Amino acid sequence: MLGKIRQKLIAQNRPLGKTPSELLCPICDRPIPDTQKDAHHFIPKSKGGKATEYLHRICHRQIHALFTETQLARELNTAEAIKEQAEMQKFIAWVKSKPNDFYQRTSKSQQFKNAKNLV
Repeated sequence: MLGKIRQKLIAQNRPLGKTPSELLCPICDRPIPDTQKDAHHFIPKSKGGKATEYLHRICHRQIHALFTETQLARELNTAEAIKEQAEMQKFIAWVKSKPNDFYQRTSKSQQFKNAKNLV
């Protein structure tokens, strides 16, 4: 059900005058196909964020695999701030060599795995 809701929201929020192929991911600077479009809150909703921007699904998942919502709200609330992080620079260099519609499952960062084992 969530997929249908997301598709409906994406269709309603498409910027006027732009075709889907003209949308560029602010993280990897590649065109975003409709099948790989995800809306990202640069300030997480749980931290009071409302505005969204479209990213590649793989870029969106990588951001949430690497950073906590607190980090995103406090320090990494712009595409530029996220792109400056060493982990994201490695990912961006890797993903730029892939086709625009490429998707691969993302695993959580080691910091999340270590924190879970400490609890």
